Amino acid sequence: MDFKKIKERLTNLDTACIYDVNEKLRVMDPEIRPINQGIKMIGIARTVHCKRDFLSVLKALHDSGEDEVLVIDAEGDKVACVGELFAFEAQRKKLAGIVVDGACRDMKGIRNINFPVYSRYITPRVGTSSNIFPVQEKVNCGGVSVSKGDIIIGDDDGIIVMSEKEAAEILDTAQNIQIIEKKVREKMKAGKSLTEMLNFFDHYAKIDKKQESQLIFTI
Repeated sequence: MDFKKIKERLTNLDTACIYDVNEKLRVMDPEIRPINQGIKMIGIARTVHCKRDFLSVLKALHDSGEDEVLVIDAEGDKVACVGELFAFEAQRKKLAGIVVDGACRDMKGIRNINFPVYSRYITPRVGTSSNIFPVQEKVNCGGVSVSKGDIIIGDDDGIIVMSEKEAAEILDTAQNIQIIEKKVREKMKAGKSLTEMLNFFDHYAKIDKKQESQLIFTI
């Protein structure tokens, strides 16, 4: 399955239901948060490593293309390597987003352009532009490994990293989960309780007796 088809299907899925399908997927540290909420990010990883210097980030941004996510391993540093102009350039080039395991600045400007940027820290401090670091090599971002070509999906809950194979494998089940949850919400609006639509009482009794059980919807 090519990326365009995967992206089309991922657009209607959230990270929570994707994780529910496969709890072994790579989930970034929850401290890496979206600057702009309410925007979904789906793209292909372009990786770059840096430390207190943004020159290689600028080079990676120049080399990047449509639907790519710039994944920056800044080693969790508290000096910014991305700001408003970088985000604006990424938006102009139709990138899918930017993820920084480090710091960003120019929050007002980034929020004004409504582009997906995720960052661990916010600061006015900025790094140098005097050092060259590796690009398109495996990096550690948010506590998980990310390689070029990995699929990155982010929303207000956080960021999940998947190979193309992993993404293709979760699609059908994740879509079914969201269909079920939609039906549950509709029934709750009509007055039905959440526990009525789960095997809650049977599950609770088995857990109380130290028996194996799994909580599932029964609608």
